Amino acid sequence: MVQIKKKKGRDAKIPDAGMSDIVFLLLLFFLVSTTIDVDTGIGLSLPEYIPPEEQVFVPLSKDRLAALNINENGDVLLDGKVIAIPQIQETLIPRIESKIDLPKNKKLVISVKTARKTNYNLYIQALDQIKGAYATVRKAYAQTHFGKKLYELDKEENKELKNKIPIIISIAEPERIK
Repeated sequence: MVQIKKKKGRDAKIPDAGMSDIVFLLLLFFLVSTTIDVDTGIGLSLPEYIPPEEQVFVPLSKDRLAALNINENGDVLLDGKVIAIPQIQETLIPRIESKIDLPKNKKLVISVKTARKTNYNLYIQALDQIKGAYATVRKAYAQTHFGKKLYELDKEENKELKNKIPIIISIAEPERIK
């Protein structure tokens, strides 16, 4: 019987000495070329700082104030009456329009107040509805008074529009509940 000897040759092997360099370069490439979506927060303009000794508190009449309260259960109240979030915009539009021709110190102030444990999504939806109401009134004003769309206004017209329909939203801090 004849035995066949196994040939002891080289095993086929892929050199992997540079593999870590290639992996590192690929990782670096994907880190640099990938864009990360970052939430930037809520776009609100804060008022200028006024020292306490110069602050003047002016009481608001009831017809000038729209009080929007959101509790931790998700109930939304506008001036003490329960309202659905999609109805906020259509309810505020006539109230904003009724104050257009009044001086700035007589315009509508919308006060938004939440409880500590209010759902953040409800808060953002309510703010969106308020801003939507102002945007709708501003669009209509631009169309009727200037005959233009909102984005077609020049600087002077835009300034007049913002003076006629200023967005006045008061965001009250939640009260501490023990």
